[in-house]
Amino acid sequence: MGKVYKMAMRFKNKYPMTIGWRIKQNASVIEKHLNPDEEVIYVFVAQKNDNPFDIVGTAVIALTNKRILIGRKRVVFGYFLDSITPDMFNDLKVRGGIFWGKVYVDTINELVVLSNIANGALPEIETELSTYMIEMNKNKRKDEYRD
Repeated sequence: MGKVYKMAMRFKNKYPMTIGWRIKQNASVIEKHLNPDEEVIYVFVAQKNDNPFDIVGTAVIALTNKRILIGRKRVVFGYFLDSITPDMFNDLKVRGGIFWGKVYVDTINELVVLSNIANGALPEIETELSTYMIEMNKNKRKDEYRD
């Protein structure tokens, strides 16, 4: 079992109301695409969609020292991998509902909606993502000044 799967299961056990299926398969997509110099910082589970009734779009989301990876293994064959690099970040929004909440990651190209997350997990995810975005932007600015 890989590190991404273990971290995803730690999150799922901490927040069992978060809807997540096929975590091992989704984590394996991320493991497959990690670069040799990439370090996983934080992992959580969510649905990658904006429809509260569509619970089959489970994803594992990993923050690394280089980018955000969203892995989804298809049921029959193939998979989807989304990679969001720090230069693509625009904004972050969190919305809590009655049972579940959503995290909106606004990028230059699209609005990534991560849904069906236990409300108790939202503050942790917001803190991790906000801290991550701030740190990555600081590093980006340092690199720009060096050039």
